[in-house]
Amino acid sequence: MFTYERKTPVDLDCGITVYMQVLGAKWKPCLIDMINKGYQRPSEMHRLIPEATPRVLDMQLRELEAMGVVEKNASSGFPLKAHYSLTDLGQSLIPLVEALDNWGKQYGERVKQAIAETAA
Repeated sequence: MFTYERKTPVDLDCGITVYMQVLGAKWKPCLIDMINKGYQRPSEMHRLIPEATPRVLDMQLRELEAMGVVEKNASSGFPLKAHYSLTDLGQSLIPLVEALDNWGKQYGERVKQAIAETAA
């Protein structure tokens, strides 16, 4: 199996780089926001983000779990049902995720316009 070897080391002394290592994928901030709002089952998250494949969301949930941002739990009974909760580290990201959401709502139209202009 081929493993990717990074040519330039990641500078984890830079706070923004650390943030990007944790939340730098397309759906991770959305997943954290959904878990915070009570959507804890992967199937619920898949329904709320139909443009993302279940495989990608599952992979990003596993990465968040590996970083210690979320915790995966299974309900008792059959079939087992997985659900996610935020750890203390995950809770600490909520103000950042909310700030990103607010920024997107405030400047979304300007960004859409800029994208449309560059695509033309």
